[in-house]
Amino acid sequence: MALSRKRAKELKRLRSAASDLWDDQKDVLEHASHVVREAGRQAANAGREEVAPRVRDTYDHRVRPVVDLGVASGRAVADTARDKVQRDVLPAVSSALASALAVLEVSKDPRVREALSNVRNAGNQLGAKVGVVQPKPQPGPGRYILIALAVVAAAGVAYAAWQTLRADDELWVSDEEADDPIAPASARA
Repeated sequence: MALSRKRAKELKRLRSAASDLWDDQKDVLEHASHVVREAGRQAANAGREEVAPRVRDTYDHRVRPVVDLGVASGRAVADTARDKVQRDVLPAVSSALASALAVLEVSKDPRVREALSNVRNAGNQLGAKVGVVQPKPQPGPGRYILIALAVVAAAGVAYAAWQTLRADDELWVSDEEADDPIAPASARA
């Protein structure tokens, strides 16, 4: 196929523009992967530096002493146990819940969500390669055949309804002719 010089130049410019676009896309994808890695690293750091120490501290200073005290004292008086629960256990539980809420707040960050999504996708891909995770089945031709049959059936129903409801002058009988079936045609007119 012979191209004119003008078309050849346009194709060359288009090829160059497509190549530049591809290079830009690769740069964007590299930057996005860097941001995802950084977000994952920051989420891990936040969990290590903020959440885990709070949970550990709450457990060590509030839950464990109450449990140890309850075990060491044997049977305590009901009032003393209730006071201990109100004074020691309930604050410990509320602190643990506050720590869990802090974790939830960190997980609401879009960067963290994106990082978790990418990790989940990578895990699914790796699991599919190894054979641990079964890949989702792809839609086969049966789905499209059923859709085509449904469309044909709907068209058939619509055509039948149209044929039933259309106005056909020959199908209708006038009321005057039906009044006196014995009278001759000349007497009716």
